[in-house]
Amino acid sequence: MSIVDNIYNPERECMSKEDRAKLQGEFLKKTVERVYNNVPVFRERMDAKGVKPEDINSIDDLKKLPFTEKTDLRDQFPFGLLAVPQSEIVRIQGSSGTTGKPIVAGYTENDVEVWTEMVARAMSAAGATKDDIVQVCYGYGLFTGGLGAHQGATKLGAMTIPMSSGNTQRQIMMMKELGSTILCCTPSYATYLGETIREMGLVPGKDIKLKSGVFGAEPWSEEMRQHIEELLGIDAMNIYGLTEIAGPGVAFECKEKHGMHINEDHVIAEIIDPVTEEQLPPGTPGELVLTTITKEGQPMIRYRTHDICTLDDTPCSCGRTTIRMGRITGRTDDMLVIRGVNVFPSQIESVLVGVNGVAPHYMLIVDRVNSTDTLEVQVELTDEMFSDSVSKIEKIKNQIASEIKSVVGIQAKITLVEPKSIPRSEGKAKRIIDNRKI
Repeated sequence: MSIVDNIYNPERECMSKEDRAKLQGEFLKKTVERVYNNVPVFRERMDAKGVKPEDINSIDDLKKLPFTEKTDLRDQFPFGLLAVPQSEIVRIQGSSGTTGKPIVAGYTENDVEVWTEMVARAMSAAGATKDDIVQVCYGYGLFTGGLGAHQGATKLGAMTIPMSSGNTQRQIMMMKELGSTILCCTPSYATYLGETIREMGLVPGKDIKLKSGVFGAEPWSEEMRQHIEELLGIDAMNIYGLTEIAGPGVAFECKEKHGMHINEDHVIAEIIDPVTEEQLPPGTPGELVLTTITKEGQPMIRYRTHDICTLDDTPCSCGRTTIRMGRITGRTDDMLVIRGVNVFPSQIESVLVGVNGVAPHYMLIVDRVNSTDTLEVQVELTDEMFSDSVSKIEKIKNQIASEIKSVVGIQAKITLVEPKSIPRSEGKAKRIIDNRKI
């Protein structure tokens, strides 16, 4: 595979929209036939809607098909959604952070190859080549992050360091001694690594050779990107994926950083109104729905991700012609409703990262007092500000409260806490404690 200007597969990534739509239609038709014939629960749903495989001939017919939900994976656990014999499954992956029955997905050998190339495309877009040293700090195991990044980096021919998560001091020692140039982890852990590197007296660009990072597995803001880039002296690139579809690599940023390119030759994206379930046009915020069109083992038809974002079909100057998804601004299922107002943690984060004197570590505590919802935002002061005057600290509290009221529309109690008092995460950061559910 030849790489042209950081584009791993120009033939697929730079197709005309007409050619891509034709290819998607062919792949979609075959996938629907396979699922209808081999997955009883989906066949029942299609029959209930009066839809047969022969009714699906192009991507315009996608809206005729029923949705798939995460609850379906739990209800059909472990192998009820397989579209191939179990003997053809070579890999099982599972999503992180679930409760109750786990979410697992079966991959055929070809599914693993397709996923691997999607991650290689993402790595290439971040500037990785066979001459780079990629340090993977995502967890290895059922979670797709570690193995996904590892496979993609290896596909490029890059030296790959399978560090997994945790043991931060050792991470930094290996990063320094081996000369790592690409970092793969969650954005919250990248922040923690950057802070620790600085505390150790190491200088990015001199002691640490990182040039870019590929960060995902949790929502993060543009302000957090800027903070990470300043801490580590790198280009911080966003990557998106989920076990049910293909793990990391479903979508990724190029150097333009104007949205994540979706690998549309393998996945079709829609935005729907989460209430009416009607398709929405590009540029309109709504729930992201994904359909796999090349996955063999466990295809997903119109899978409701519950992630809120927009789609952008305008041309990108990088040369890729694939549609782009914007940052995840929240989730329909994790969204907080406080006194009738929809609140996403990313909105709070965008305020906090822009305030001098506080660190990008926070906790949202929601409660109900006298039948009224309350929101407390705990955020750490920086080391410098912690020892400053009471009047300056009070000014910061008032600033944060005012800006949150402006952005979100509700009044929050602001609690400034001492540095490093909020628990750090080496995986996905826990940002919310909702005591109303207890």
